[in-house]
Amino acid sequence: MFDPQDAVLVLEDGQVYVGEPYGAIGTTSGEIVFATGMTGYQETLTDPSYDRQIVVQTFPHIGDTGINGEDPESSRIWVAGYVVRDPSPNVSNWRATGSLDDDLESNHIVGISHIDTRKLVRHLRSAGVMRAAIFSGDALLDGDGKLRTIDSMLDEVKATPQMKGMSLYDEVSTKEAYTIEPCGEFEGKEPLFTVAAVDLGIKSMTPHRMAERGCRVHVVPSTITFDELQSLNPDGVFFSNGPGDPEQADSEVNLLRQVLDAGYPFFGICFGNQLLGRALGFGTYKLKFGHRGINQPVKDMTTGKIEITAHNHGFAVDAPIGETVDAPFENGKYGKVFVSHIDLNDNVVEGLQCVDIPAFSVQYHPEAAAGPHDAAYLFDRFVDLMRSVKEGTRNA
Repeated sequence: MFDPQDAVLVLEDGQVYVGEPYGAIGTTSGEIVFATGMTGYQETLTDPSYDRQIVVQTFPHIGDTGINGEDPESSRIWVAGYVVRDPSPNVSNWRATGSLDDDLESNHIVGISHIDTRKLVRHLRSAGVMRAAIFSGDALLDGDGKLRTIDSMLDEVKATPQMKGMSLYDEVSTKEAYTIEPCGEFEGKEPLFTVAAVDLGIKSMTPHRMAERGCRVHVVPSTITFDELQSLNPDGVFFSNGPGDPEQADSEVNLLRQVLDAGYPFFGICFGNQLLGRALGFGTYKLKFGHRGINQPVKDMTTGKIEITAHNHGFAVDAPIGETVDAPFENGKYGKVFVSHIDLNDNVVEGLQCVDIPAFSVQYHPEAAAGPHDAAYLFDRFVDLMRSVKEGTRNA
């Protein structure tokens, strides 16, 4: 039972949760997923990889530190909807410029609070992520002003496009190229290397991590051609994270193959890892409920070290673990490759390392915004790779 003052969450399989409105009033739909981070909700909300998704926070208390102008990872909030258990009634942080509730409302993000998110997440873990919708205010009423039936809301949920088969990277990519200059100890100095970073949903901390290492980073739209990319004279090429199904990114896979054919050092994260997998000839598949949070244990197979990492992905690369194989594309055109990282929770492929060409990728987020910094060394690996290719010392 619900009344017009409530908010109602309806899942594709018919489960219903009644709570209170949080953020904007209205209706929204998308794939419902959960994120396990205890902190970093502002970075989560502004991560373009959450485009068209309703995010459930597993940590019960959200909003304690409000919002500020420093933590967003892009120019806007990208989540389709937001689900929390106990939103903070107070804001307490010296950097805060406002409350999360007000920020969600001003950005027209429809949310729901005061529901049993533990029950909801346990259900999504067993049943798998699925389509859902949140309804509040007038969205709970029919044309006659009466409360809608759950069946009518369920019809709206089932009319929502599924994430599998959806192409979204062009939707979130920058429309104009921009440049991040070297910073920190390299500020004001000539860049050590130039990187062309293809924005498929990039987070702002990613080019910053490269700039901290003396790189000039040209962040370019997903629509860039190979000739346009070459005109930047990059020392290396980077493919970012991003939303949607990697099987619907043929144009980006073709661009990446041109990058590999030209011998540019390549580094990809998240969606970029999936595209490298496809470029090498491997398949991708949709995970049951994905990895989303800042506490995923990953093993680096090249060193044996375990790192706690930040994740946000619902798809993964299908590649053999524990062996070095010929990359399947065109009878091993790109030489040998092996799985360099695995997730210790479920053995999902978390990284690829090419042996014969200067290319590697990881499925997670070494920029760590928010999250632990265990994987920051990957940016150093990319810099070292560009240096070795530039100096002609690779594989020497």
